[in-house]
Amino acid sequence: MSRLKTHPENHLVKRIGWLRAAVLGANDGILSTSSLIIGVASASVATKEILIAGVAGIVAGAMSMAAGEYVSVSSQSDTENADLARERKELSQNPDAEVKELTKIYMGRGLDEALAREVALQLMKSDALGAHARDELGISEITTARPIQAALTSAGTFTFGAALPLLTALVCPASILIPAVSAGSLVFLALLGAIGARAGGAKILKATARVTFWGAMAMALAAGVGALFGVTP
Repeated sequence: MSRLKTHPENHLVKRIGWLRAAVLGANDGILSTSSLIIGVASASVATKEILIAGVAGIVAGAMSMAAGEYVSVSSQSDTENADLARERKELSQNPDAEVKELTKIYMGRGLDEALAREVALQLMKSDALGAHARDELGISEITTARPIQAALTSAGTFTFGAALPLLTALVCPASILIPAVSAGSLVFLALLGAIGARAGGAKILKATARVTFWGAMAMALAAGVGALFGVTP
């Protein structure tokens, strides 16, 4: 007798909640801090003041990312909860209409009416709200909003990403600070793009080129602004 072997699957979509926040936080940390340092340095400011500006940027940016992620993802969570509450009420007040609604959804996916109704009845017998949440509202355990997770992930990766250009500015000579921070940050962004693509199962070259291009554009604009409004010490 042959044994049935299990076939475990580890879908990448399960990572979407924390991966998006992680990539966003790290990318913003590298880009905003490097652009800040380059912009301030282009204005002919002393190295000490550049580093102070960088540290202040990290603290403000990390708090901003945490607050922004928490507020935005909380809004998503509030919307999901409101829809679930409405669906729970409709299931209680008019279950027959909800069966018909789910039947139509399954018919639209290719099932005949009799089978679609049977599937709807069976799923609603087991977990009516869960069935409607998944198939009518598109809410599942994988995609559900997690505000605290998003906030902590984004703030942590922002801080890590922002520390990289700041450390570069700290160790390199003042005479080459701008090119060193620019080149180092582009390397960091390229690595981030590759890591994010690898973790998400995307094309590495495309993701790396995309994040590097827009990073270079942002730093070039920051350097231009700093040079335009620069001062002579």
